[in-house]
Amino acid sequence: MYTSFFDVFSIGIGPSSSHTMGPMRAAARFVDDLRERGLLETVRRVQVKLYGSLALTGEGHGTPGAVVYGLMGYDAERMDPRAARPEEGALTLNLGGEHPIAFCAESDIGLMQEESLAEHPNGMRFYAYGGRGELLLEETFFSVGGGSVRRLDEMENPDDEERPVVPYDFNSCDELMRFCGEHQVTLGGLVMANETSLRAVHKVNMRLKLVYDVMMESIDRGVVAEGALPGSLHLERRAPRIFKRMQERFLSTQLDPLVNMDWLNLWAFAVAEENAAGGRVVTAPTMGSAGVLPAVLRYFVRVGAREAGVQVEAGVRNFLLSASAICSLYRANASISGAEVGCQGEVGVACSMAAGGLVAAMGGTNAQIENAAEIAMEHNLGLTCDPVCGLVQVPCIERNAIGAVKAVNAARLALRGNGSHFVSLDKVIATMYETGRSLAAGYRETALAGLAKNALTC
Repeated sequence: MYTSFFDVFSIGIGPSSSHTMGPMRAAARFVDDLRERGLLETVRRVQVKLYGSLALTGEGHGTPGAVVYGLMGYDAERMDPRAARPEEGALTLNLGGEHPIAFCAESDIGLMQEESLAEHPNGMRFYAYGGRGELLLEETFFSVGGGSVRRLDEMENPDDEERPVVPYDFNSCDELMRFCGEHQVTLGGLVMANETSLRAVHKVNMRLKLVYDVMMESIDRGVVAEGALPGSLHLERRAPRIFKRMQERFLSTQLDPLVNMDWLNLWAFAVAEENAAGGRVVTAPTMGSAGVLPAVLRYFVRVGAREAGVQVEAGVRNFLLSASAICSLYRANASISGAEVGCQGEVGVACSMAAGGLVAAMGGTNAQIENAAEIAMEHNLGLTCDPVCGLVQVPCIERNAIGAVKAVNAARLALRGNGSHFVSLDKVIATMYETGRSLAAGYRETALAGLAKNALTC
């Protein structure tokens, strides 16, 4: 099933696409459903219950605050990170931005840490009550990764989900490659054909530019923003210090053959720290992995384009469009949710997308793009999601840097070959999903095992 570029790359506020953006969107959908039923003005109270991973790591991921923002009518993509937050302990809420109700986040948002809903680890239930305490509407939503949400009925009947009608609706990499071969197009060209069948060309081009601009802006903010990240770890941002050292090294005469690796680390750190601080980033494919693609994309602009002798603007487009196609495969056949398959579904998928995107940008063949994406994921298999204190900081920030470096290495390996490879991307994706589902729950974004358990007690 094809996933649109517009859905692969969402723009929103950190620190988590599944724990921040998803709940915000679910809350907003609940309010919209109340409005459509003519019930909004009769609501006197709203309750929310968070289950599974949302309950266990929600505090560290900012989930309760995200729910409040959604109930207030904020849009995840258009929201200003500096928007006024509800005052701590506030006893009122402007539902949908237009209807004041009594509300206390501490008592009206429940963290059901001992319960999980069967359909997905990131479950939440919303309840709206009238003046006599009668239940007006109850809805269950799931945050399924990358900021996407589905209502219970959409989970129970996936075949009823509205699918985009596109000329190339591929469900596997083999099918994707066959389409490209039959129609003599690149992966990026095929995605562009699909997108322009859904909307005007200028809108697709505007979105490409916006995604690129927001990615680069998140790097530029992150390399200079100083101070401690929010949360109980009180981590100081490292990107500004690394940046200063890089500038000093640039002014010196000392030659370092691995300097490009240092830049990749810096750029990935910058975005991951921006995300951890609640800044504006692009889900790529999630917020927890938001630093990988921007870092590799800037590497292409600064280094790769010159090395390959290709035009930067065209390369950036090919990078993003090809990465989108790769992500679509993971979304259709596996998962991009850390709560479902561990960090291999976040940083692992980002690494795979970035590796394939870089090969595409540098003029590689479709076979080399698949090879790079396969190499990148093959060496992220089994990567756990065990955030210390439930914060998207340790080990998440460093994992973005390692993922970026690994993506460049995978791309270089693929470009040095002819595209032939023993393991297909389809087989790696299937293996990733099986591996993720086999991980014990403690290693799937519950903060109950792994580093979250052994590094320190929060």
